[in-house]
Amino acid sequence: MLQTDSEFTKVRWVCTIIGLGLYLVDIVTDVGLAVKYILNGHLVWAGLTLLFVVVGSAATQVFSYSWYRDDMRNPLVNPVGDRLISGMNRGGLIGLHVMQMGIFTRYYHLLKAGYRAVWSKSPGTFEFPREVHLALFGRATDLSMLKLFETFLESVPQLLFQLYILLGHGHKSILQCICMVGSFINIAWAIVDYRRCLRRSLPQVLEMPSGLPTFVYLLYKLLTITTHILSLSLFLVLSPYSTLGMAVVWLAGTLWAHWVRTDFCTSKGLERLYRIIVGVVLISTFFNVKGQDTRWPMAVYYVLFALVNLSGPLLLVLVRPEANETEYFWPVTLLIFGGTVLGLACLLVYYTLCHPRGKSLQADEVDGHMGQEREPDTMLRMRNFLQL
Repeated sequence: MLQTDSEFTKVRWVCTIIGLGLYLVDIVTDVGLAVKYILNGHLVWAGLTLLFVVVGSAATQVFSYSWYRDDMRNPLVNPVGDRLISGMNRGGLIGLHVMQMGIFTRYYHLLKAGYRAVWSKSPGTFEFPREVHLALFGRATDLSMLKLFETFLESVPQLLFQLYILLGHGHKSILQCICMVGSFINIAWAIVDYRRCLRRSLPQVLEMPSGLPTFVYLLYKLLTITTHILSLSLFLVLSPYSTLGMAVVWLAGTLWAHWVRTDFCTSKGLERLYRIIVGVVLISTFFNVKGQDTRWPMAVYYVLFALVNLSGPLLLVLVRPEANETEYFWPVTLLIFGGTVLGLACLLVYYTLCHPRGKSLQADEVDGHMGQEREPDTMLRMRNFLQL
């Protein structure tokens, strides 16, 4: 159904709490694991574990501040013109984001406004207008975008790195397993939450159906991303210089984003940062950055994706035959082969049978049109942002 009657519900408010909890758990376990590595004398592992946390957090803070600043300058969002947004001036916003508190500030304001809209109403009281609920979905979508940045800059590389330590060095601990499970759950939650928030926040777009379509979509993304991470971890076990190959893929993705002239940001400097992040995401999964029909680029991407997945175990056993005797090789190989086939099958099923379509939506097109009932800067972000 079209998003004409969407409301920010109590379930959505509770899901926001869950998302905040997962975000905190992911950060705390990563920092705890880094401390454990330091105590055990693995300083390089500790440094890289913390580096992923810092890079992911810093990038999201930059975008969060930029979006607050854009809203502050927009007379339609801030009609009073008092240089305040969400009760904060520019200096306060800078301080909060320097202290890495921008995401938590957004969670606070969303939960506070959402509580007033869905929990503080009594029977028979005035219902909040539709614009209020659309504004809440706009805030939720901004958060889901930032969480998606953090996921691909921190959770995905963290999972890859910890798998390399586990498979390549045989080092394992309970905290390391908790860290990997946390990263995996964070990836799953961020992907589905972003997808559903984006479609619900756009009033003229078909909502992503619950139930089977969401489950198939989640399987498609999780299976393709995790099998790719497993395969890349085998390349790292084969040789740490495999990171050069990943750097080439990142550079190609960044150049592609530059070539198609993405227009996600309001400044050239921030747009360059966005294109760098696009390159990082393309290492793990495909997405559309321009809202165009990308059937053929998507098909080419996943053909190459399958070849990389299948070549990881084959190269490892050919170059390092002793790997065949390790306890992890065959379970990981079966997961990669089976997960790749099942993930691509879910991709075909989803886009063939489950993907919501309207008159203007194509197979992998950005789910959005300009509307008249939303904050312009938020709408622009959603219209130009990626579709996973």
